[in-house]
Amino acid sequence: MNLQQMFEMQKVLDERIIKEKGLEGQDLLPNTYVALDTELAEFANEGRWFKHWSKNQKPRTKIEHFCPTCDGTGDENYQMNLDSLLEGRGAEPYSKCQDCNGSGKIGESNPLLTEFVDCLHFFLSIAINKGWGDAMSLPEEAFSEMRKNGFEGGLSGVFLEMKWMLFNSYISKDQSTKKTSFMMAWGLFLSIGTIGFGFTLEQIEAAYMEKNAVNHQRQQEGY
Repeated sequence: MNLQQMFEMQKVLDERIIKEKGLEGQDLLPNTYVALDTELAEFANEGRWFKHWSKNQKPRTKIEHFCPTCDGTGDENYQMNLDSLLEGRGAEPYSKCQDCNGSGKIGESNPLLTEFVDCLHFFLSIAINKGWGDAMSLPEEAFSEMRKNGFEGGLSGVFLEMKWMLFNSYISKDQSTKKTSFMMAWGLFLSIGTIGFGFTLEQIEAAYMEKNAVNHQRQQEGY
């Protein structure tokens, strides 16, 4: 995973948002921590592992997107025929939708991975703000024991420990403790994604690049 490239991309995005939203000179770190905490909750919601009250505890890793042209029917004349039926007129013959080649679908997405890289954006923003880039460069050995022995306390235990470390990186009075706590929070977060849910570093990087482009497009459209 090319962290340096991701740092540079995140810095460009953050600077663009600050400039276009007129936020120069403001302390945005508290907001960024709240944003990350919010995204972590959304990630957990898609992960579903903690929902012991539900029969469905499988992570949401695949959503199929229906073609808006034919409303998922594969028929290019779908809307025309619907209007005709409502008006009491005859229907047009089936015509294969060109936008989806008659499949009714235009692709699929991984909601869990999407939420994971949303969190990643804010981890990067915090590291940039604090000058903690080196705290995110963790050696492979740092994950070997956890990969071998699994998560103590399960996913929920690791998730809660990660959140505690993250908050400690903000509220601690000691600067060294802040940075160490952030490094540990990042390591646990990455472990949850790679060990807990099987994401590869290549998947994470590709998903980050894609979502970063979407975030730029949102700014372009006045998000």
